[in-house]
Amino acid sequence: MSRDVRLTFLGTGGGMPSPSRGVSATALQIGGEVLLFDCGEGTQRQFMLSPVSFMKVTTIFISHFHGDHFLGLPGLIQSMNFSGRSSPLAIYGPPGMIELARALLSLGHFSLDFPVTAGEMQDGDSVDLGSVTVTAIAGEHSVPALSFVVEGKERRGRFRPERARELGVPPGPMFGELQSGRDVKVGDRVITPSMVMGPPRKGIKVVISGDTRPTDRLTRAARHAAVLVHEATLDSSLIEGAKSYGHSTAREAGEVAREAEVDLLVLTHISNRYEDVSVLEAEAREAFPNVVAATDLMSFQVKARTTPEEEPGTGDDREE
Repeated sequence: MSRDVRLTFLGTGGGMPSPSRGVSATALQIGGEVLLFDCGEGTQRQFMLSPVSFMKVTTIFISHFHGDHFLGLPGLIQSMNFSGRSSPLAIYGPPGMIELARALLSLGHFSLDFPVTAGEMQDGDSVDLGSVTVTAIAGEHSVPALSFVVEGKERRGRFRPERARELGVPPGPMFGELQSGRDVKVGDRVITPSMVMGPPRKGIKVVISGDTRPTDRLTRAARHAAVLVHEATLDSSLIEGAKSYGHSTAREAGEVAREAEVDLLVLTHISNRYEDVSVLEAEAREAFPNVVAATDLMSFQVKARTTPEEEPGTGDDREE
């Protein structure tokens, strides 16, 4: 998988838009393709303000059927059509997604010049997209809802040039052969890639909670993620309201991140009662130190977690 993995937050508000926040939409760019998680109203315009092209969206995952998470689909699809799209688009969501997609695509009586397919996911279902697998985790919300775990495929280990030299392999073309997975012959001895490559490296792991109360399922699924994007609709003074509507507080999001031992926690789905989100960040940091509250159009590169054996400087860092 390419190292170019980037998260862009198109909409970070909860329930309804505010002057500073659109509603839920998060783009995960993996090389030349984009996965979109939720598609609240106005998402196509947020794309136009961002560094990400909606024409590169290949797959959309809808967490649940509250309007602030899916009502942007007709506008986004129509914008793709107006822009000359011909490549297919796949949409996945909870049970009912197929019927909902059929209804949404009938709005406005517009015809499409590209195929749109819909699929349904339940707890534990996965979609293999080639470079990554997306797995659905059942959430705990006021309606059936899903969280999503995006995992890159395992990557080959780093090339260890010092080990190759010890085995008598001269620097040059033979190094490249070994890095490409081919044996080389040095005198009468055959040197295999396994002799000079480090251990396999785990791929990128990004978890997006959607709307949910904290659950053991999500905590387990998020373990050792590079990034956990977790809803933090309210602060802890409003925890009873959060519970009644199936949402999480910022402190609870921090507790999930701590238990899951993730690298970074990003808070999103923020109620429009918070013009200043520092209270949410501070609350989450009481449980977990590495926290940022997302803002609309915030974008950053995601890097896979490394083990000591994989640290830079121990060998070649080329990607497949």
